[in-house]
Amino acid sequence: MSMLTTLSERFRSFAHITEGRAPLYAVLAAAVADDPALLALLDPAPDEQAVPVLLFAAVHDLLLAEPTNRLARHYPNLGGTADPTGAFVEFRAFALERSAEIGAIVASRHTQTNEVGRCALLLPALGRVADECGELSLVDVGASAGLTLLLDRYRYRYEPVGLELGPHSTVRIECSVRGAVELPHAVPRIVAGIGLDALPIDLADSQACRWLEACVWPDQADRFHRLVAALAIARSSPPDVRQGDAVDDVAALVDHAGASGHPVVINTWVLNYLPLDRRRAYVAELDRIGAGRDLSWVVAESPAETAGLPIPTTDPPEELTVLSIVRWRDGRRSVERLASCHPHGYWMHGEARPA
Repeated sequence: MSMLTTLSERFRSFAHITEGRAPLYAVLAAAVADDPALLALLDPAPDEQAVPVLLFAAVHDLLLAEPTNRLARHYPNLGGTADPTGAFVEFRAFALERSAEIGAIVASRHTQTNEVGRCALLLPALGRVADECGELSLVDVGASAGLTLLLDRYRYRYEPVGLELGPHSTVRIECSVRGAVELPHAVPRIVAGIGLDALPIDLADSQACRWLEACVWPDQADRFHRLVAALAIARSSPPDVRQGDAVDDVAALVDHAGASGHPVVINTWVLNYLPLDRRRAYVAELDRIGAGRDLSWVVAESPAETAGLPIPTTDPPEELTVLSIVRWRDGRRSVERLASCHPHGYWMHGEARPA
C-alpha cells in the first residue's frame, strides 16, 4: 500500500470518528482524504507522525498568527460562526499558499497537549492520598508546560452536586460526576511540584506556546480558552519543569519532591507515547523506588493504549480513560481503580471502594 493511500485512509477514518464532536475537522478530513496535494503536505513528517491532527495543528498554528484571515470565520475558538461545510475551499487555499511553512512544522513538531481539564480527575485521587498522607509533593511525568502542577490555582465545579473547590481563577473546570466518586472537601495542600518531560514547553517561547494552543481542536473552544488562561497563570509563576527521560530521571525527582511532602507521581495520557518495553521499565522503576520509600502514583490513562500497566482492566482493554491510585506502603504495592473518565476531564464515573 502506498503512503498516499495510507494517508487517505487515515483522513477518512479521522472524519468518521470526529463527526459528532468536531464537525469542522470532520468536514476537512473527509475532503483532504481525496486531495493528493494536501496529503502531500505531510510528506516531510516521519511516517508515524503523518496523521491528520498534525496537519490540522500546523494549519491552526499559522492561522493563530493570522486571526483576521477569512479562514478564521470557520474556527469557533477564534470567534468564527460560519458553517463548517463551507470551510474546505478556504482551508485548501490557505494551506497550499503556506506549504513551505507547513512542511517545516510537520517535519519538526509533534502533536502535544497539556489538558488542564484533567486536573478535575486528579483532584479526587489526590484528596484521597492527602487524607492518608498529609501534605503532597507532586512529580508530573510528561508535564509538557507544567500546567497540571498548578492545579491548586484553578477553580473546579462538580455537577450535579454543585460542589465548587479552589480559589477564584481565570481557569474554571467543570466535571460531571456519577457513580461512587468521593470528592474532597477542599483542594489538598500541595507543598511542592516538579515536572519531567522529554520536550518541555518553554513558557517564554511564544511560538512554542502557540503550538500547544494549535494542538487543541478549534471546535472545542472551551478547552482552547481555558488553555490560554492557564498559560497566562503559568507565565506569572512558572512551574519547575525539567527535561529528561521518564524512566532514567524519575527517581531523582521523587527524592527531591519527597523532601517536602508525600511524593505523588502523576501521569495523564502520556504513557501511551512510550514503547511497551520502556513502559514496563517505567513501572519497574516505580516499583524499585516504592520498595525503599512510601510513594503514590495517580495515573489516568487508557488501558487500550497502555499495555504493561498494573491497572485492572477488561478483555479487550478499555478505550476510556481509567483513573487509579497505585500505592507503595512499607515496600508493598497495592492498586485501586477509582473511575472511568472522559479523556479531557468532562466527566467521571466512580467505582465503589472494595469492601
